[in-house]
Amino acid sequence: MVNNLPVNAGDAGLISGSGRSPGEGNGNPLQYACLGNPMDRRAWGATVHGAAGKSKEQVSTRAHGECHGACVDNSYCSQPCPPDTPGDVGFLCRQKKWHKVTDTCRTLTAFNIFEEDSTHVQIFGGSKFSEYTKKPETITDLLMEKCPQDLSCVVRNIQKSPRIPGNIAIIVQLLHNISTVPMADVGEAKMQSYSIMANHILNSKSISNWTFIPDRNSSCILLHSINSFARKLFFNKHPIDIAETFIHTLGTILSRDNAGKNFTFSMRVNDTSDVVTGKVLISREELQEVPSPSQAVSIAFPTLGAILETSVLESISVNGLVLSVILPKELERISLIFEKISKSEDRRTECAGWHSLESRWDRKVCQMIQENSQQVVCKCSPSKIFTSFSILMAPHVVQSPILIYITYIGLGVSICSLVLCLSIEALVWGQVTKTEISFLRHVCIANIATTLLMADVWFIVASFLSGPMRRHSACVAATFFVHFFYLSVFFWMLAKALLILYGILIVFHTLPKSVLVAALFAVGYGCPLLIAAITVAATEPGKGYLRPEACWLNWDVTKALLAFVVPALAIVVVNLITVTVVIVKTRRVAIGSSMFQEVRAIARISRNIAILTPLLGLTWGFGIATVLNDGLLAFHIIFSLLNAFQAVSIYFDTMNSFTYYYRVNLADCSLSGIFGADCKHRHPYKLNKLD
Repeated sequence: MVNNLPVNAGDAGLISGSGRSPGEGNGNPLQYACLGNPMDRRAWGATVHGAAGKSKEQVSTRAHGECHGACVDNSYCSQPCPPDTPGDVGFLCRQKKWHKVTDTCRTLTAFNIFEEDSTHVQIFGGSKFSEYTKKPETITDLLMEKCPQDLSCVVRNIQKSPRIPGNIAIIVQLLHNISTVPMADVGEAKMQSYSIMANHILNSKSISNWTFIPDRNSSCILLHSINSFARKLFFNKHPIDIAETFIHTLGTILSRDNAGKNFTFSMRVNDTSDVVTGKVLISREELQEVPSPSQAVSIAFPTLGAILETSVLESISVNGLVLSVILPKELERISLIFEKISKSEDRRTECAGWHSLESRWDRKVCQMIQENSQQVVCKCSPSKIFTSFSILMAPHVVQSPILIYITYIGLGVSICSLVLCLSIEALVWGQVTKTEISFLRHVCIANIATTLLMADVWFIVASFLSGPMRRHSACVAATFFVHFFYLSVFFWMLAKALLILYGILIVFHTLPKSVLVAALFAVGYGCPLLIAAITVAATEPGKGYLRPEACWLNWDVTKALLAFVVPALAIVVVNLITVTVVIVKTRRVAIGSSMFQEVRAIARISRNIAILTPLLGLTWGFGIATVLNDGLLAFHIIFSLLNAFQAVSIYFDTMNSFTYYYRVNLADCSLSGIFGADCKHRHPYKLNKLD
């Protein structure tokens, strides 16, 4: 909820306004959904009441400056502002150091926000004014009485004020309250003054100070207020062009006779950067749906994108101008051209619209039409909810050509190895599955190879479907199958690990073969199918199943990727335990043996690890690392190589079983006793039968 912020602790109503959006008649205050936390609300409450807010935490107050004394993690310290400056500064202890988190110091008050004239404000005498004694006035009301034509009576002193967090919050609240005042028509003069006030706090030098405003909604409120005020703008036949350094407003008349309309902006992000351009294009076809005459307004902000980043939870950055449009409701599609601020080619770029109700960037309302290293062309659907648009850049996305080559070469090697593996399994199946344990073991290997092969194939399909021109339904289907088959690989690896533990730990009691086969298939296919189905059912109705740029599970918004990461990580842990048990069991054979037997035992342990590690999916630990730190190219390359090595290891393991079978059939059966039906004098679940 928008806080009604007093300019002075002794005059709690001076800057308060109705807090309602234009057209609201139910008296409900306007709601915002930006990032906020209890620490912010407590500190802001301290500002409102002119004293440190009390809570369950003990708040210490010291002289102006940094906090001193013991720093306990998550403890809060409040200190007053410099003399003659209302407000306080809040510090939070993190890792044994005090960090500044809030700042409500302000110089703008009811005494100095207006230009000097005969108006005098009495703070302690009942909150009345010498010229306006009929009722207590807010600054907004007084502003409407003093200079209703152009709002200029506060502009000069606002421009002179330092851009400190407390002043920024005061100006944001004032701009919001002005935007909610009922006005029939806003002329160019009012818009000029409004833009000057907004320009002051949009200055690139003030961006860092926005992070210390306790109300994290402030940047959202500012954007909403400017758009609301611009919606009231009225101009006759003459276009308007109100240009400030950090906010530029253009207005024009639309007609069906026009060949098309466009708004072109060219602005600097800061004092040293090059000019960045942006365009809003309205096609002639779209203009045919617009009643004549109609007016259109567009506003460009070079710095607001960076300011909004403090209000959203996503790890993204705005990489172009923020372009707002106030258009007739009949206009359903517009094109926008954004020049990139950062010309980096290894970062993913997305078109997005600002959701004014949920206060977040939404990719669904825009579609990327074209992209190169310099600019992006988007097609977006404006509405009352979506009036502001820009392009987003992910902070840590690897798009290295080397990684792409390694990935596809690895997939090719993997697919070839798996096809050979399944071919060999089919040729020798009847010979290598004569005993129960060997049958179950090869069932696991065959299904691991099959599911990994299908996962690789669907991964390639999904990669071709990804991109700005993708078909949503096809992308959902591809993502579902990639998710399902990769999960199946993991769960068949888990089934293999459980089978190994079963053969090692359970010696005197065995289950029927049919029960074991049913259990393996339930684990290998039933569990992943259940997880994949629940994931798509829970996230797709809200369009949160897919990533914006690729056919894969979403992470930034719904965290759908956890439905893959959590089971994978859990299975990797189980497989680590399995390898440990195998090592311990194998190691016991060598205790008390001669040196030669010790060496053979060590060699056998090494062989077990070399086979089990890739086969049981331990290499996917690097896959988890790519999720936790997706900006590190090394993790992606290692994971791609090891993923291919996994398929190769399955192929060699199958070849090993094949050659081992024919070797033991030519030698003494008692040396192995694994595959042959005549070798029943050894227990079928001994460890060497799994080597």
